Amino acid sequence: MSFYDELSSLPREQLKLSLYSIGPKEVESALVSSEGSLSSLMALLSPAAEPYIEQMAVRAKEITRRRFGTNIGMYLPLYLSNLCANECDYCGFSMSNKLKRKSLTSDELKQEISIIKRQGFDSILLVSGEHETKVGIDYFASMLPLVKKQFSYVAMEVQPLREDEYKHLVNLGLDAVMLYQETYNPTTYQEHHTRGNKQDYRYRVDSPERIARAGVDKIGLGVLLGLDDWRFDALMLGYHLHYLERHFWRCRYSLSLPRLRPCTGGITPKMPLTDKGLVQLICAFRLFNQQLEISLSTREPASLRDNLYGLGVTHISAGSSTEPGGYSNPQRQLNQFEISDDRSVSETVSAMVAKGYIPVWKDWQSEWINLS
Repeated sequence: MSFYDELSSLPREQLKLSLYSIGPKEVESALVSSEGSLSSLMALLSPAAEPYIEQMAVRAKEITRRRFGTNIGMYLPLYLSNLCANECDYCGFSMSNKLKRKSLTSDELKQEISIIKRQGFDSILLVSGEHETKVGIDYFASMLPLVKKQFSYVAMEVQPLREDEYKHLVNLGLDAVMLYQETYNPTTYQEHHTRGNKQDYRYRVDSPERIARAGVDKIGLGVLLGLDDWRFDALMLGYHLHYLERHFWRCRYSLSLPRLRPCTGGITPKMPLTDKGLVQLICAFRLFNQQLEISLSTREPASLRDNLYGLGVTHISAGSSTEPGGYSNPQRQLNQFEISDDRSVSETVSAMVAKGYIPVWKDWQSEWINLS
């Protein structure tokens, strides 16, 4: 049974009623539980857990320190293209938005790589809009080897691909795929995706299973917090993670918790997530899964990011650009969304070190897993 089948069989209204009717005793039980479970995750995501956030933070900090020490992995997004064939009302790259479209040439990609490498990064996240014909597997296959020559760890955040296409990219050096469901509410999903292949809710839900079968090392999951009820979307995200870990235990998993940000032609959050709510989310997932990597991007403001490192966050970006060619030739009108933390890499690292954390630029070499 696929996760889509499991998801479709869940009693959603009953689960939502349970989420919002949990009491203090269930929260206190979840707080002392030695092993995360879906029922504990529900308790920790519930409104009843809000008075316990300080206790959640203490436990989350202990677990994170024990598993990850004071290390924070550093990565940077590199935007390949802002072409997109989808209509998504929350995204600056949406096809109807009147902005200049651009895909990097190989020479432009090399310029971006050169600048990023000089800043010390060895882990890169390749990002593009979702345009299957102009920015599809052939384009990715031509660009990936150029990137892999320079970076030990290469992740991609692009449109969902077929299993054989993921396998092809793995053979070219792909290490990780980040693919976010945006929301697990199928009705809300259809409301926000009105044209293009991204309308296919099931294909997107099924994608992490194709990625895992293709042999990708790490799979990144996430939802766009603000599109729908963030507590329930986070709970469904937990169900998805739980399913994947049971069926594809060889893969590693990471989580991103992006909040809806202003963008060209974008919308305002339907259900905003406060800073306090974001802390609750991070702590709830750390208590749910002690091995889980959690990343925090420059969507969040500097002061908040600096105070969240110890609570469960394991990876961050710094000095990010969200446009193709943004490191060598920045043009603000090409941005996917506005970032909040606009500090330079050195400023971000200095603030991190001042709080006792260690920036980790390299923690992976693909040849290591092939040693016999």
